[in-house]
Amino acid sequence: MTEQTVTVTVPFAVRKRGGRKLVITPDGVTEAPAPRTNVDSALLKALARGFRWRKLLETGDFSTIEEIADAENINPSYVSRVLRMTLLAPEIVEAIVTGRQPEGLTMLTAMKVFPVSWALQHRSWIA
Repeated sequence: MTEQTVTVTVPFAVRKRGGRKLVITPDGVTEAPAPRTNVDSALLKALARGFRWRKLLETGDFSTIEEIADAENINPSYVSRVLRMTLLAPEIVEAIVTGRQPEGLTMLTAMKVFPVSWALQHRSWIA
């Protein structure tokens, strides 16, 4: 059996638009860029800390919020507020991780009291 090589040529142009590259197809139609994500690093970090602290409490590594606060050298009330974030609806947690959190959901709003009901959370932040 003889080996054959097939060459496929796809004409396209790459142009910079506002610091981003844009692919222009042969018929002139541009593909819409994927929606931009806006990862809130402070919110994401707090969420990760909350889940880590919750796991430490669940596994018995720490018995109280005060023990975590002492170990982390931070205020127990901050630990409590961050731990509360682990009660967010899974869809909202996923949105935070992917940078697609609702516009009104910031570090400041997440640290305030919010409804425990996932349906009410959706109405508060998504609707």
